[in-house]
Amino acid sequence: MPTDQATGVGAGSADSGQGGQLEKQRCQVGGLNLNYLSPSGTRYHVQVEDRGPVLDVVAEELVRRINVVVYTNYGEPNARIIHGADHDLPDVRTHEHNRVVAQKVKEVAEGARRIVDEKEQRQVMRIKCLIREYYYTKEDGAKKEFEQANALFPFLFSRAWAELKQEQARSGVKVVPASEGVAPPADVVYPLDPELRERVLEIERVVRGLGQDVEALRARGLADDILLQTCRKLVTRAEESICKPTPSDFTVRRLEMMRSSLTTTWRQVRSRLKPK
Repeated sequence: MPTDQATGVGAGSADSGQGGQLEKQRCQVGGLNLNYLSPSGTRYHVQVEDRGPVLDVVAEELVRRINVVVYTNYGEPNARIIHGADHDLPDVRTHEHNRVVAQKVKEVAEGARRIVDEKEQRQVMRIKCLIREYYYTKEDGAKKEFEQANALFPFLFSRAWAELKQEQARSGVKVVPASEGVAPPADVVYPLDPELRERVLEIERVVRGLGQDVEALRARGLADDILLQTCRKLVTRAEESICKPTPSDFTVRRLEMMRSSLTTTWRQVRSRLKPK
């Protein structure tokens, strides 16, 4: 059964009070940390932080930001961040809004468990695909990924191996051909370095916003082929860059240049959505 330890949400600035605009430093309710043991036996650490009012450099507006980071193998040399996200609320500086934020912090922490379970399902599918590929090709590249998955996700690797053996027993086929396995989409790599991780989160936000606004343009019949092609290329390049197996190639300058290109294009798309 999952177990957790929580350090309760700080209530410093969420004390009782009547309305009124609060100073910025009083608009931060603390955070929450919990340890989670998944059904596979993998240990995770969930960290949720209320960062208070911050300037979103992409949207160029003040927001009340809650950040969540989920670590696997926390405290170990092979620790990794498997999920990172910002949840933005309006920048309302009242006691009442502080209480809303405090509740949101708890909801985000609870939601992290569901995210862990979904990511484990995808990772098991990916490992099964790697096992199939290595079995059929015996290629060095497949072997390297196979061994890396075993080292990083030993519990999930064991689960994937057991599932393949069960499938073999049911079907009588030793290993399902690689062509029949459907690999899940690659997950974003979140660097342990806070500054690099923040750039990756910004790129994710722009990609989501750009995608939503491009669909809005399509619905209004305002999207031309050149714009769609530009957006598609930028988003593909960005997704390939932040879904690398390891974050060793990440640099602040490179990520900022990518964010800048995406943001410029997003603003062009948004300008077309504004009424004339």
